[in-house]
Amino acid sequence: MSLSEQDRRIIENAIRDIPDFPKPGIVFKDITTLLNDKEAFGILMNHLHVRYGGHALDYVAGIDARGFIFGAALAQMLGIGFVPIRKKGKLPYTTVSEKYALEYGVDEVEIHIDAFGGKNGARVLLIDDLIATGGTAVAAANLIEKIGAECVEACFILGLEALGGIEKLTEVTPVYAVIGVD
Repeated sequence: MSLSEQDRRIIENAIRDIPDFPKPGIVFKDITTLLNDKEAFGILMNHLHVRYGGHALDYVAGIDARGFIFGAALAQMLGIGFVPIRKKGKLPYTTVSEKYALEYGVDEVEIHIDAFGGKNGARVLLIDDLIATGGTAVAAANLIEKIGAECVEACFILGLEALGGIEKLTEVTPVYAVIGVD
């Protein structure tokens, strides 16, 4: 299912652009305005519910931190569990981690070793608000696979197409961006 042009405009118009944040030359896509717009948020979540309702998913995994918002809401709508993928050192139990490259260094994300209830082959949707260069998303998809689950697809509200992350992540799992941004 794809969004109607009208629904796409409603969602796009609910996302605020913040120029020169966090540094000059960057246009930050602020989703807080989408979250507090009940019509736009409802359209988005209903779209995702319809899109993924027939995927026979077992879990939705959200990337720290904005992926938690969309992922937890969608998991509840689908009647399945939610799994957080967090930055290193934030999860309290035994974890598996994956490093990824940053512009100037490396970072790391983690998942609980038993995140999918020991179900080998669990079908998982990965979700976050935005994909840019793809480092975090690739690491998160790798983590899902590393603990024996299947990353069925990675979903993003916004896909910054010019930065190459979608292309990079497509090598690991199918990717869906609700709204593509040049």
